[in-house]
Amino acid sequence: MPERRTVALVTLGCARNEVDSEELAGRLAADGWELVQDASDADVAVVNTCGFVEAAKKDSVDALLEANDLKDHGRTQAVVAVGCMAERYGKDLAEALPEADGVLGFDDYADISDRLQTILSGGVHASHTPRDRRKLLPISPAERQDAAVALPGHAQEAEPAPAPEDLPEGVAPVSGPRAPLRRRLGTSPVASVKLASGCDRRCSFCAIPSFRGSFISRRPSDVLQETRWLAEQGVKEVMLVSENNTSYGKDLGDIRLLETLLPELADVEGIERIRVSYLQPAEMRPGLIDVLTSTPKVAPYFDLSFQHSAPGVLRAMRRFGDTDRFLELLDTIRSKAPQAGARSNFIVGFPGETEADLAELERFLTGARLDAIGVFGYSDEEGTEAVGYENKLDADVIAERLAHISQLAEELTSQRAEERLGESLQVLVESVDDEDGAVGRAAHQAPETDGQVLFTTREGLVPGLMVEAKVVGTEGVDLVAECSGLMEAAR
Repeated sequence: MPERRTVALVTLGCARNEVDSEELAGRLAADGWELVQDASDADVAVVNTCGFVEAAKKDSVDALLEANDLKDHGRTQAVVAVGCMAERYGKDLAEALPEADGVLGFDDYADISDRLQTILSGGVHASHTPRDRRKLLPISPAERQDAAVALPGHAQEAEPAPAPEDLPEGVAPVSGPRAPLRRRLGTSPVASVKLASGCDRRCSFCAIPSFRGSFISRRPSDVLQETRWLAEQGVKEVMLVSENNTSYGKDLGDIRLLETLLPELADVEGIERIRVSYLQPAEMRPGLIDVLTSTPKVAPYFDLSFQHSAPGVLRAMRRFGDTDRFLELLDTIRSKAPQAGARSNFIVGFPGETEADLAELERFLTGARLDAIGVFGYSDEEGTEAVGYENKLDADVIAERLAHISQLAEELTSQRAEERLGESLQVLVESVDDEDGAVGRAAHQAPETDGQVLFTTREGLVPGLMVEAKVVGTEGVDLVAECSGLMEAAR
């Protein structure tokens, strides 16, 4: 009998990382590893790190150190770092954090089982030297599809892979070189699906393209196949994720491919809602707005990456738009779907930001009626253009502006929630327990980042059920609702 090998995956960061972790889980399960939820019960703890901003990197380091502590009083024998921070810093991270027994980059994912076995056996796998992954793909998007580059979350077939009938229960089947290979790590009725990887935009503050690479789409057939498999696993809502969903299809010869894919995904049996995240305002087109606001089972949800609204700041960020154009975009969306959800993130304290720029951002936020707002204070990210900018603001000024805009955002999103009093919503029940009661999310609320719906009673409600509910109260950004009946599709 083969030796029992256990592994736990600890995931930090965004929904894209969650997809990557489930791909790693699928590869490991297919090679005989036993997946456990608690790192203290695992031979190997794999920490999927985030490398986006300083706070996220600190959380990743803390998670690695916490996992390392388990080696002194638990089953855990090795701690391994994967994910964006591991890819971005490679051997530098390994030298700075000797508590990690291995630092694996994206190129190691296809061989993750062998890598972990080597480390568990006391061997050493050399940490990779970081490189600009944008240079691994052709400049022309049309030439990228056949490039042999590791793309986490695209779930290419593992080598070697067992025949489909030999896969452990719960592992996605393998039927081709781009078929899904994935293992769910939870029981939530919501799951994310990678639509693409990388980004071709060159925002002056963002380092993501350097370690995630240039933009490359997944084939529609792969996205559909993975969605069907998730539906078989009991998933009711699929959220499409990437660094920039509005660019989907440009490397496949059809920039409007998302508009044709969404109705097909919505028709997958068992799926009750399709949600699209990470939209670029400058790339929004009328046809995409129409599909997002009129297709049954597609949430009229707009996760728009505004970042700021003052023209001068946006140009310094190497982005486009201004307050009036952004407000016009939101007006267009709401003219087609009055209940549509809209959210965004913003950076304050960017180099050169003036008091007038901040006032312009306030004007936009006040008029935008966003359901959820994320606010971040600017910080230098090595390798980005903005590091070399002049007119940097003092840390205390940035902190003051961050506190001010954050308070404004909290007030405005609470007001927006109150505007929804009396609305009838389609709510997906996500959890039901003694402590929190029944909790769900409406079409305008994405997992983790936005508010939620708190039901007045849990009677008759179970996770995965889609119900009609009327908003009768608010708690900050959260809505309090009375269930008025099951949706026809959920009966």
